[in-house]
Amino acid sequence: MRFRRHIPSVREWRLPALDKLGARRWGLALLGALLGGYLTAYLLLFPAPLLHGHGVVPRVLGLSLQEASDQLRKAGLQVQDGGSEPHPSAPQGTIVWQDPPPGVSAPAGLKVALVSSDGPPKIPVPDVAGLNGELARRLIAAAGLTVAQVESVQAAAPPGVAMLTRPAATSVLSPGAPVTVVVSRGAPTIAVPDLLGMSQADARTRLELDGLELGTVTRRRTSDANPGTVVGQKAAAGTLAAPGTVVDIVVARSP
Repeated sequence: MRFRRHIPSVREWRLPALDKLGARRWGLALLGALLGGYLTAYLLLFPAPLLHGHGVVPRVLGLSLQEASDQLRKAGLQVQDGGSEPHPSAPQGTIVWQDPPPGVSAPAGLKVALVSSDGPPKIPVPDVAGLNGELARRLIAAAGLTVAQVESVQAAAPPGVAMLTRPAATSVLSPGAPVTVVVSRGAPTIAVPDLLGMSQADARTRLELDGLELGTVTRRRTSDANPGTVVGQKAAAGTLAAPGTVVDIVVARSP
């Protein structure tokens, strides 16, 4: 058995009746949707000033102060110096902050504050006095500075102990700046022997036996001493020196 279903024609369709309150609600909803779409397109897709005589603050971040000032003045705005501050990546002199931010509607003559970069933050030199020389070098490198040179001085501290830095501790430097570490080579407890008249080989042997080292050998013409013998030395005989101190000598040569 087949059942036939009656479908009314289009002419017979009837829409539910709307009372005045329902019609008003539908009208307000439609008006709100149209207004929301317009504002979205107006403010986000095609931004423009809302009021006559207003402009848009241009984006000047990343520009130099001069370039940023020129763009703002071209847009009819004024420039207000906001100072400078350290920045980890922005080169010195470039704009890193502006107020109002870019894209904001602004009346002609509005002041825009600009803050420029001072470059990367400065690094204080670590205080490494009294530490082992190797540890002192590691700490300075870990702080972001460079150990450019290590010098030694006679001091009462044990050999190899850091005495000071140049520049001094707490000095503020740029990242990677060179720092010199001064370490102790021990207390001056060894009397430098008298090397005058000795041969170069004997002078070297005597210094090494006393815990010292032979440094620069300079040859000088002289008729007052036998060629090959020591006629001068630095440090002088009798000077107290630390272990490992270098002693330079002058050796006579034939006139």
